[in-house]
Amino acid sequence: MDKVLGIGNALVDIMTKLPDDSILEKFSLKKGSMQLSERDFAETINKATEQYEKSQSSGGSAANAIHGLASLGAATGYIGKVGNDTFGEFFSNDMKANSINPIMLKSNTDTGRAIALISPDSERTFATYLGAAVELSENDLNAEQFKGYHYLHIEGYLVFNHALMNKAAQLAKENNMKVSLDMASFNVVEANLAFLKEYVKNYVDIIFANEEEAKAYTGKEPEDALHEIAEQCEIAVVKIGSKGSLVKNNGMVYKIEPFKANSIDTTGAGDLYASGFLFGLVNKIPMEKCGRIGSLCASKVIEVIGSKMKPETWDYIKMNF
Repeated sequence: MDKVLGIGNALVDIMTKLPDDSILEKFSLKKGSMQLSERDFAETINKATEQYEKSQSSGGSAANAIHGLASLGAATGYIGKVGNDTFGEFFSNDMKANSINPIMLKSNTDTGRAIALISPDSERTFATYLGAAVELSENDLNAEQFKGYHYLHIEGYLVFNHALMNKAAQLAKENNMKVSLDMASFNVVEANLAFLKEYVKNYVDIIFANEEEAKAYTGKEPEDALHEIAEQCEIAVVKIGSKGSLVKNNGMVYKIEPFKANSIDTTGAGDLYASGFLFGLVNKIPMEKCGRIGSLCASKVIEVIGSKMKPETWDYIKMNF
């Protein structure tokens, strides 16, 4: 089985279930977006919501996808940077406990955290303090870290560090790896459009985008966006929420039907879709079934708070794809 290496912002997710959207309005947070914040702002939001139900897990987009892949049985590794603190220790231990090879670099800066605010309609909004995560640089990367892996999965949130993104992709290509990119967030795409277009052209083989990200990237609605993206890479995936997803590869379009789900929290839905899809790819499974595995993983993760699922849920997924 091919091995998958992830690289991203190593964050501890603090999931907070909101009774309404008044907190979003109070702190001028655009619903459904990811907003970078200073540590004090993130802590202020965390404190302002301390009376609500909360849970904690290791996170970050690529880390979630790698967790999902490992839970499905894939061989995985992860590169990220954390602080010398309890959050950093929590993150590293969680990786090891899930059979992921952690390539964790250390910093004296606090470990990053993402305050995930979950609205009653299950949409989530992030106020993210990157902390040590943002200190991951191109100088932290070397060819040895990439050896033995066949796919590199990059989260779009790293796009603010162009040198890091370029170095990661260059090392991957030197090791004959396929590069998979998750677009991350529509506002991230909008802010880095020119760089992303060039990056995709030079390095990317597989693109994951939801319909908002696809529109930010192409200016088009899902199906037209899919065709444009597919002209720039080997495999294009556009996720359209409750309507399922669209996949294009070698001129063929696959319409992937969604699985029914009782949505509680959409955190990790896109990341876990990537987990399932990439698991299919590393096992040489037909393209349409890759999409179905991704869709099944996404449908199950939105039924829980956060991006982590119980072993019995993973057992169910493995028996039903």
